[in-house]
Amino acid sequence: MDLRGVTRHDPKPVDDAGRRAAVIAPVLERGGEPHVLFTKRADHLGEHAGQMSFPGGGREPSDADLEATALREAREEIGLRPEETEIVGRIDDIRTVTDYSVRPFVARIPDREYAPDEREVAEIAVLSVADLTDLRNYESERRDHPHYGDIRLHFFRVDGYTVWGATARMLVQLLELTTDWRMPAEVDRVVDPDAELPR
Repeated sequence: MDLRGVTRHDPKPVDDAGRRAAVIAPVLERGGEPHVLFTKRADHLGEHAGQMSFPGGGREPSDADLEATALREAREEIGLRPEETEIVGRIDDIRTVTDYSVRPFVARIPDREYAPDEREVAEIAVLSVADLTDLRNYESERRDHPHYGDIRLHFFRVDGYTVWGATARMLVQLLELTTDWRMPAEVDRVVDPDAELPR
């Protein structure tokens, strides 16, 4: 995984969403191999409950900028300290179905035990890049969204976890910028707008 691809990337902003948020896509080395850290959101949360996500959240008035938002939220959610977080760059902002623009910062972090804040995080999952880029673990579908029209949803299924939704959209770009992995040109299936989604 070559993070120089992120460093060289000119990220596209989203400036017209109702609310602003930021996340950190944390990359670590484990056993000499690159891994990506995810959180599984607590089931009682109102938005995106139970979903896999990157540490992060909404901007607060006290945050100097969106990088400060990402660092503060990562500290609150998993105990990641700003001084041990090496931000290498950004990928494109994305707009979520809940009218957030989310700014993803990519960072190197140490491989250590992190402590999930049980009010927001059910568990922490560290997934290998080798598994995330294995096309046997990837599939996608196309569906008609009531607000955004024709959309493609990505699903990465690794170690019993399913990364999908906004986090999977960010992960697709991260992998394409830093590895040889490329999103397949064709979707695996086309589904009805009300087809069931994973938890």
